Amino acid sequence: MATNWSESSATFRKCTAEKASFILLSQFDLAFTVIAVSLGFTEINPIMNYFIHMPVLLLVLKLAIPVLIAWLIPGKLLLPSIALLAVVAVWNIKEMLFFLL
Repeated sequence: MATNWSESSATFRKCTAEKASFILLSQFDLAFTVIAVSLGFTEINPIMNYFIHMPVLLLVLKLAIPVLIAWLIPGKLLLPSIALLAVVAVWNIKEMLFFLL
């Protein structure tokens, strides 16, 4: 058990499942965004809409930022973000399925 914040952050040795889930769900969000835009959907977020036209920069940002967050934040503090990303992923899947059917 970590005795302070600095012992539990800056490492993947503790709360690995939470940190990996956060990164994986972030990548699912990126994949769903790219698929949805290629199907004709529009990105509502103006910042992401700007980056969607620069795939390399989008990939670097959407991979580097979640890894940095997971590296620095203790895994238990990522649980609300993991829940929110899971809801977003399910919503995206639902929207694409209704669009395709």
